[in-house]
Amino acid sequence: MKLIIFLICAHLVYSEFHTMITYTEISGKTTAGTPEFSAVTTLDDQQIDYYDGNTMELIPRKDWMKEFALKSKELWKDYSDIRQKLQQIYKLNITVLMQLNQSHGLRSYQRVYGCDWDNETKDSHGFDRHNYDGQDFISLDLKKFTYITPVKQAEPIVQKWNNDRTELELLKQYFGRGCFYWLNKFLRLSKATIEKADPPKVSLLQKNPDSPVECHVTGFLFRNTIISWRKNGQAMSDKLESRDTLPNEDGTFQRTVALYVHPDEWMKDQYTCVVEHKSLTESIQKILTEDEIKRNRPGLYVPVIKAVVVLIVLFVIWKCRN
Repeated sequence: MKLIIFLICAHLVYSEFHTMITYTEISGKTTAGTPEFSAVTTLDDQQIDYYDGNTMELIPRKDWMKEFALKSKELWKDYSDIRQKLQQIYKLNITVLMQLNQSHGLRSYQRVYGCDWDNETKDSHGFDRHNYDGQDFISLDLKKFTYITPVKQAEPIVQKWNNDRTELELLKQYFGRGCFYWLNKFLRLSKATIEKADPPKVSLLQKNPDSPVECHVTGFLFRNTIISWRKNGQAMSDKLESRDTLPNEDGTFQRTVALYVHPDEWMKDQYTCVVEHKSLTESIQKILTEDEIKRNRPGLYVPVIKAVVVLIVLFVIWKCRN
């Protein structure tokens, strides 16, 4: 096994807690067109680079990551080469695992490793986990720097990895310094872009007067952005439905929170949709009023179609009688 340092995920640039994670996966058998190996880098749930066994190319997904790739061409090429080598290593690993487990068909091998850091308490720790078919398989005890496993079939692999003292020393260096170096570097690179980003856009939507009012927010950078409704300035916990957070093509997110309140109520009390996140200088608020609501306006084609259908029916009846 070789130490590969790549795929970094920094969690919440504006929070006090940060996490850097590496995700890789290889499948023992794939369908046509599906890559056997893939590696994705995310920054607070946003993809910043991507690699797979079909393209054989490391692709930056964010503008600041593209700048980093251009300024560090040799390093970027090394990262791409590392992924190609890692693909071969994992291909061998999953072949061995399938033989040990006497399994066939679609099988997957994943590795997740990285470190987290609390900027306030200065606490930090690393993690290194290997999964087979989504189940815990092997993990690295970073206190003793030895591999452990809950699976009997993995014991020969654990013994082999624990005997590789050179590799364990490299891992010790990575989790001692390297992991936190890259975590802070990517945090700095991304922070400049985040500070220049436009604020999210908030719209109040309603299909018809009897439908719930939906607070639709799009263009926010962080998946954990808080979107809520307030009644007369007080947070609400009922009569709400929060929809799934969806990605936009530009790497931002969108989400809708529906308010199930009759018009008589929100005309009597003040209801406000509030968007909050530490990256925003202040919360974004949209007060629910009749003027702020955007509704679907039915076109003239509906009554026209009904009129045409009635004429056709009358024509058919007249034809049959004559």
